[in-house]
Amino acid sequence: MDLSNLKPAEGIVKKDRRRGRGQGSGRGGTATRGHKGQKSRSGYSKKIGFEGGQMPLQRRVPKYGFKNINRIEYKGINISTLQELADKNKLSKIDFETFVSAGLVSKNTLVKILGKGSLEKKLEVHAHAFSKTAVEAIEAKEGKAVKIDQ
Repeated sequence: MDLSNLKPAEGIVKKDRRRGRGQGSGRGGTATRGHKGQKSRSGYSKKIGFEGGQMPLQRRVPKYGFKNINRIEYKGINISTLQELADKNKLSKIDFETFVSAGLVSKNTLVKILGKGSLEKKLEVHAHAFSKTAVEAIEAKEGKAVKIDQ
């Protein structure tokens, strides 16, 4: 056996069906396009969203609101979740890598610590943003809320 006599397995390679190339193709004559009319001609394409002259859906439904292009999207993590992480892994410092390894966020996500729940121990927390109540709760237990640069 060498490169000159390699062949694909029997029945693997199928011949492409050439539509509209005479009666021998099995799709000859009108090539499944029917007889005459705009749709039978070459180069025909219907506009996206065209509904046969009826007012298209994207024009019937009203527009409202706007997208703020300057919005910064954060993944919120509550203090109760920090307490669970600290208890489970016996941590006194929780940083961004801890969140990623715990599966709470992906590596490109921005994290904001929120104030729901309560802390029982002193923690040093590193995150991109903090709510006021979260900072108060962390500092009440003599912990630190360290802001990471984005």
